[in-house]
Order: sequence, then structure tokens, then C-alpha cells
Amino acid sequence: MHWESLPSWVWFVYYLFLFATIALAITYIMKKKRRNLSIIAILFSISTPIIGILNSIGRARNVNEWEHMIIQFQQGAIWSIYVVLGFLYLLVYWGIMLIQNNKIAKQKGRLI
Repeated sequence: MHWESLPSWVWFVYYLFLFATIALAITYIMKKKRRNLSIIAILFSISTPIIGILNSIGRARNVNEWEHMIIQFQQGAIWSIYVVLGFLYLLVYWGIMLIQNNKIAKQKGRLI
């Protein structure tokens, strides 16, 4: 059976984002800065792909993972809402960390 899937580069960027998020969160935990946000980011970085993969196994033919998740989200499936909220959190987490680093760099007189 041949199932439709997203291109390889999409998966590369997806997992690179997740691994970079985990590395950033671990760094902040070790520095004892923004620990709670970082712990939540690690939990979402690990749980959202697992939940997404497990729930994409039974998708219809000729529907890729993204399309399946959007269809399920429109139907109100709890797993898809969790995955969307998880990735929104990770994007906001990165935004907070980048803004914080930018402010620190400006205070020290250098821009990263």
C-alpha cells in the first residue's frame, strides 16, 4: 500500500525545529531561566509528534499527515486540537526567547 506523505524536506525542518526547541529548553533549564516555560516546551516537543503520528496511522488514502490533521481539527478531534495548541505554544516559546535575547543583547550593547 502506498500512502501519501509530506516531502522529505518538510520532515527535516519539522524535526530540526523540535530538536532545536528541546536543546534551547534544556539550555534555559540549566541556566535556571524561564524553567517552567522550558519544561512545558520539552513536554510539547516530545508529546505532539507522538500524538500526531499515532493518530495519523489510520488516515484515509491519498491524504497526507497535514491534511488529515486539518480535517480532524475542523471536526473537533481532541488530539488535533492538542497538536495545534502544542505547536502554537512552541512558536510563542521561540518568540519569547528570541525577544528576550534581543533585549539582553541591546542592553549589553551588542546585537546577536
